[in-house]
Amino acid sequence: METATLILALVVVVALSFDFTNGFHDTANAMATSIATGALKPKVAVALSGILNLIGAFLSVEVALTVTNAVVKIQNKDGSPKADLLAGNGSALLLIILAGLVGAIVWNLLTWLLGLPSSSSHALFGGLIGATVAGLGWAGVNWAGDGSKIDGVIGKVMIPAVASPLIAITVATVGTWLVHKVTAGVAQRFTDQGFRWGQIGSASLVSLAHGTNDAQKTMGVITLALIASGHWTSTTEIPFWVKCTCAFAIALGTYLGGWRIIRTLGKGLIEISPPQGMAAETSSGAVILISSHMGFALSTTHVTTGSVLGSGLGKPGATVRWRVMGRMVAAWFITIPAAGLVGALMWWIAHVLGGGAVGALAISLILLAATVGMVVRSRRNPVHADNVNDDWEATSTPQPTPASV
Repeated sequence: METATLILALVVVVALSFDFTNGFHDTANAMATSIATGALKPKVAVALSGILNLIGAFLSVEVALTVTNAVVKIQNKDGSPKADLLAGNGSALLLIILAGLVGAIVWNLLTWLLGLPSSSSHALFGGLIGATVAGLGWAGVNWAGDGSKIDGVIGKVMIPAVASPLIAITVATVGTWLVHKVTAGVAQRFTDQGFRWGQIGSASLVSLAHGTNDAQKTMGVITLALIASGHWTSTTEIPFWVKCTCAFAIALGTYLGGWRIIRTLGKGLIEISPPQGMAAETSSGAVILISSHMGFALSTTHVTTGSVLGSGLGKPGATVRWRVMGRMVAAWFITIPAAGLVGALMWWIAHVLGGGAVGALAISLILLAATVGMVVRSRRNPVHADNVNDDWEATSTPQPTPASV
């Protein structure tokens, strides 16, 4: 097997692994509030979310094309491919992509272990940016496109990263306030029951929206790898087999359920009620769908967390656990640089080992070892479908169980 072919195969496998971790890492975005309020049973919620993620992955390719074109400068100003970058069947670019994916997965698994709802999307972009800077220098990153439109890392990633949670907080705050204003005087048991039914629809909307945004990112990465290796030439289309494999990978990860993050988002930030849950989910779904249509590769985690926070701010007398929120925000700020450092380190290790098949295999084995280590560590204090809704302040340690993802 040629070096480039081997590295391409590793990139595809590792990219689908990232897609899988994205699924279980971000299940909380769609279903944490519905599980917390009892609108859906935990296992039913993750199954529904997985199916809708699968469907949503086929509804759009705008975000996938953003990932293909917005991070690494693979074209000259006249639109022609960079010959030096794609020389040798694109081995140099393939190694950058592989190192970036390793950085993203390591950060995803670490934040999952800590139960922090950080951004899988920003982990991916951080890893790719770090590996690109290490391999090509700062000029190798497509920071702002050609300046004729909102493009590049700044336009398609950084601006949405700041704007989307603020918009979600505002929409959810106003929505929650209106809900409580309209239902004032109605018996709580009636409003809770009605809003639990509504949550099934709103949570489904978020799952569908999540598929249209997050599943696309891995599609874009694999397409970029195929372009690098000469197996694909279009920067405006995605191969059908790439759509299918990525859709199924994220759906499977979603079905497993990231119980640690579901618990943090559903129970740790606020004590959420059904009206708040529906308001948060509806605002999240609307923001994500509009952004996907515009090709913005935003963080669904940031949007959902902002919506949950807004639902707490909009309810009179609600208590927000600002210390938990502070940990989340801290994770948001360091996600891109942390994943970037890991991506850069992985590229450096591969480069030191010759930059070919040996280097690619070495960083893949490092990823495997880190994954096994963190999964084993998670077994010491497992969170699963049976204890995900326990009181946040509970001090008892859950008993080990095989289903502790």
